[in-house]
Amino acid sequence: MFENQPKGLWALALANTGERFGYYTMLAVFALFLRANYSLDASWAGEIYSDFLMLVYFLPIVGGWLADRFGYGRMVTTGILIMFVGYLLLSIPLGGDTLALIVMLAALVLIGLGTGLFKGNLQVMVGNLYDDPRFANRRDSGFSLFYMAINIGALFAPTAAIKIKEYAETALGYSSNDAYHFSFAVACASLILSIAIYYAFRSTFRHTEGGKAAAKDGAAAAPVEELSAEETKQRVVALCLVFAVVIFFWMAFHQNGLSLTYFADEFTAQSSSGIQGMAFNVWNLVAIIFIVYGLFSFFQSKTAKGKGIAAIVIAAACCFLGYQYTQATGTVAISAPIFQQFNPFYVVALTPVSMALFSYLASKGKEPSAPRKIAYGMLVAASAFVLMAIFSYGLPMPQTTVDAAGNTVGMHVADVTPNLLITTYLILTFGELLLSPMGISFVSKVAPPKYKGLMMGGWFVATAIGNKLVGVGGYLWGPLPLWVVWTIFVTLCLLSALFMFAMMKRLEKVA
Repeated sequence: MFENQPKGLWALALANTGERFGYYTMLAVFALFLRANYSLDASWAGEIYSDFLMLVYFLPIVGGWLADRFGYGRMVTTGILIMFVGYLLLSIPLGGDTLALIVMLAALVLIGLGTGLFKGNLQVMVGNLYDDPRFANRRDSGFSLFYMAINIGALFAPTAAIKIKEYAETALGYSSNDAYHFSFAVACASLILSIAIYYAFRSTFRHTEGGKAAAKDGAAAAPVEELSAEETKQRVVALCLVFAVVIFFWMAFHQNGLSLTYFADEFTAQSSSGIQGMAFNVWNLVAIIFIVYGLFSFFQSKTAKGKGIAAIVIAAACCFLGYQYTQATGTVAISAPIFQQFNPFYVVALTPVSMALFSYLASKGKEPSAPRKIAYGMLVAASAFVLMAIFSYGLPMPQTTVDAAGNTVGMHVADVTPNLLITTYLILTFGELLLSPMGISFVSKVAPPKYKGLMMGGWFVATAIGNKLVGVGGYLWGPLPLWVVWTIFVTLCLLSALFMFAMMKRLEKVA
């Protein structure tokens, strides 16, 4: 699984892990912060939330256009510096007046711009590693591993956001609203780690940076493949078809930070116990990840020493979980943002499973193409919202109240089992693993060589539009019964899947 990958993959993946940890720490509490700090209702908080996500994913097309001219590495470094300033502004507690709101919005613009320069270009550099014929057949698996590394950072983010906020409240004496800013400050520290990793291991991927940096290093530029105008057009059209479909996936998927978080806050039980309660401790999830990877290592290792080390890791993780179970007495308090840890946990834990499955299918000559995997991903996402619709039927309408400080907040009106959201995130993650890393790999492979940065930016523009449409969940929250809200997302995912299957011949022609 980890063998025969270019060395630069790990450096680029870890640099992205640091940046993503900070981003998801901020995002875990952002929607709740908007409602609490600025007295916004669900629809306005959703509007700002979705606009920010749109900005984060739209600006990579600008970053890609610049990188195609000035080099990917230069844009990555510039992006980190701009993001740092944005997170620094966001971490300053200024209260909830108009000035504070303006500073917050300016910070979001800077974070979006910095991410636009950083994220897409880093992924182009990953794709460039696989232009080397030695690694060409490892592209899909390489992007799966890269995607897994991103989610290691995201796995710890919700716990970090909650614990740091609680520490600021209890130990430092900050008000509930001001304490949110300490969660945002984590992103500043994570960016310092990210840029340190990038430059410490730059020698392993410098040839992928493009522009003057690679030339100065004496790296031989790979010959640019010349395509006819007709072939270039076919590839761009195919990519645009994929972009059109993924809009609706991200619209549905990123409800995890909006309507699904509202559901966790207002309709899900706020405490748990026993084995279920253990799921809300991130270290227990890490132990499960060690068991999964230990099992794969045990069965794939070719030496007795390797099998022995894997067995020790598995035994240690099992002993840790056993001890944790003996200590699991009483109830565990559940905060709504903590549910967001389950998606990255599933990504990290299930990546080797998906890679093994597709490797087996490939050995039999039956592995689906990347476009077909994307279509299957849409069907899986639809099934996740089917589950939410079924178990939301008959629940009361969302309600709001005003707290002592005059802030508009959601009212807790039901105690649905946490297992509903835990399972929903599992199903959504299956869809994500079929769609996101495969889509990025498809773009890096199919994009005309002269427009790699621009086409990767196009992927993010599609994601941006989807994230803008995330705000629909905020507007639907309240006026409609919950089962109707989830059914709307089911319908959109199913229609997107049907469109994808209808275009399959054209897509597979260039794949």
